[in-house]
Amino acid sequence: MRNYLDYLAHVRHDGVYKQDRTGTGTYSLFGAQMRFDLQQGFPIMTTKYVSFKTVIGELLWFLSGSTNNHDLWKLNGSPVNDDGQHRATIWEEWALPDGNLGSIYGKQWRHFGGRPSPDGVPGHWEGGVDQISMALEMLRNKPNSRRIIVSAWCPEDLPNESESAQENVMKGRAALAWCHTSFQFYVIDGRLSCLLYARSQDSFLGTPYNISSYALLTHIVAQQTGMGVGELIWTGGDCHIYANHLPQVDLQLSREPLPLPSLVIKRHPGSIFDYRPEDFELVGYIHHPAISAPVAV
Repeated sequence: MRNYLDYLAHVRHDGVYKQDRTGTGTYSLFGAQMRFDLQQGFPIMTTKYVSFKTVIGELLWFLSGSTNNHDLWKLNGSPVNDDGQHRATIWEEWALPDGNLGSIYGKQWRHFGGRPSPDGVPGHWEGGVDQISMALEMLRNKPNSRRIIVSAWCPEDLPNESESAQENVMKGRAALAWCHTSFQFYVIDGRLSCLLYARSQDSFLGTPYNISSYALLTHIVAQQTGMGVGELIWTGGDCHIYANHLPQVDLQLSREPLPLPSLVIKRHPGSIFDYRPEDFELVGYIHHPAISAPVAV
């Protein structure tokens, strides 16, 4: 993950201070790219700990089409703390008490333009365009297409920045604007590559999870379409480090990266929507200690 450390150092040293939506302040630059050869190991941070279980749960939640945080709890095994309460996911800050997060990733990936489900569960959807199924169909039947793109950006569902996340959800919008806005698949020599575009990146906290999440997605889609894996190409727009993350960034940059682990997918489900968290294992994941930092809300 030396390329990630080089990217992080670039933002750290060349980023310009500017204000942001959260009021925290960032050091920001515009436009960056990283490439990861997925045949050379699974791209997950080794200069700090990243929870692979969290990566798996969130990705399977997106693929399910749900935008209800309670469904993410279930995918994570419904963990509870010492008081018998569910331990918060990263999405807790933006969710309504019933778990609803509005029109975030699951809706856009699986029900773009859809409507609330008649099952009455907040954050469940029906209808619209199932972009994941469409991408898989094209990969199987037209792998040379230049249109194998999934977009999460839906201006109609864009939250109003003058209102809280919860107010936006209650008005039918997304709790939070989509940070990773689109991805495109590309096939050459029987190997599948994925190019991700992220309009906004919290380079210390968010980017490592996005890299591992889209690497995992590429492996899953490759298995479902009978292909090998190629590259994950991460492209960022507003690439920033929050002002209150600088000590943590400096600590991470002082560490030497370790060898990457390998991903094992233990079974081959009949559908991309039938994977379970226990289907995935990282072999040989060694890492430096975790580095905590506050999430800007």
